[in-house]
Amino acid sequence: MARTQTVTAAPADPAGRDELLQEYGFAFAADEGSTHTPDELSTEPLKNLVQLAAKLCGVPFGVINVVTSDQQQQVAAVGFEAAVCAREDSMCSQVFLSGKPTVVPDASLDPRLASNPFVTGEIASVRFYASVPLETASGFVLGSLCVFANTPGTPGKDQLGMLEILARQAVQLLELQRRTLQLNSALSEVRESNAKLAEFAGRVSHDLRGPLTTMLGYVEMAGDEVDGDHPAAEYLQIIDASGHRMLAMLEDVLTYSRMGGALQRQRVSLQTVAAEVAKDLGLSFGSGAVLDAEAMKLHVDPGQLRTLLQNLVANAVNYRSPDRDLKVRISGISNYHGTTVFVADNGKGIAPEDRQRVLEPLVRLHRDGDGHGSGLGLAIARRVVEAHGGELSLKETPGGGTTAVISFPAGP
Repeated sequence: MARTQTVTAAPADPAGRDELLQEYGFAFAADEGSTHTPDELSTEPLKNLVQLAAKLCGVPFGVINVVTSDQQQQVAAVGFEAAVCAREDSMCSQVFLSGKPTVVPDASLDPRLASNPFVTGEIASVRFYASVPLETASGFVLGSLCVFANTPGTPGKDQLGMLEILARQAVQLLELQRRTLQLNSALSEVRESNAKLAEFAGRVSHDLRGPLTTMLGYVEMAGDEVDGDHPAAEYLQIIDASGHRMLAMLEDVLTYSRMGGALQRQRVSLQTVAAEVAKDLGLSFGSGAVLDAEAMKLHVDPGQLRTLLQNLVANAVNYRSPDRDLKVRISGISNYHGTTVFVADNGKGIAPEDRQRVLEPLVRLHRDGDGHGSGLGLAIARRVVEAHGGELSLKETPGGGTTAVISFPAGP
């Protein structure tokens, strides 16, 4: 014989119930009787649990209820259409805060439930009723998992045990939904913050570039007026070099702020863009250097692809090996998942523990012999890739060096 709990007065409800329930993504209905549509993330998995619960107990009806401060919200139902009712009309609201399963063989004979509209026929004619609270690890009771029938009955011990297991599984699904919503909210805040920061950085870079360019112009004019052997000539050269490094950094910041906007996708030749990049880099690429690219087509924003390859190849130039001529190989593969592009160099390489870190803005390794850089090149590259819905990662090139792995998802 399964254990049967006598229905007693419900414990006090915690304050802030509705606010806590909203963290699980439920858009509660304003009117009684209207169908409740919860977050799509939980609907089907929860309904599957309810179907299993009803089948295990051999009854036609099952439901997962979420109880608010004044309503019962039927989140997932089997055997009838999910709806909303007043909390005082709910059978589950009488027992769900007890923290224990409740079994009522015949609700019409139970003094606490006999006059309930779900029993009298006003809403339904429930007789057999079994309910398990949906209690979180923190002790907060969301609602209940219920199974019921219009005829009297008593579940077996194993059936009640399985009902408790399914209730715990329902709580886990709801907790997963809650954590997912919290993560999405946090990511949205980060994206908004990053967008504002990028906008600010772009505005500041633009405002500083004008005065700096003017200053460099005056330095150049002063250099023309000073003999090469004059002590001031060396200082002017230092100022000029520092100013141009600062100007390059401002250009990188401005580029970073502009990348990731609206895309103008079209079919682009990887080989053609790579040739343009080699031309852009000009003398900085160095004597003996080789840039080789496969002939393949990509469906991307051509301007942003050019910026992407410029920064990856420039990174290879800055961190080239002093022991061999620089070689950069750009290749790719495509399948129904998308396209993966590899930009492999034979430079110094990047230690495994630094490969993720250097993708962040303003991160430099400061190794002996490294070229000058703003610390934004790889961050710009990642921003471009992510704007296309892809991912950028770094790995070691066989024989030494760094390979950038760019994964673009399949698109139209």
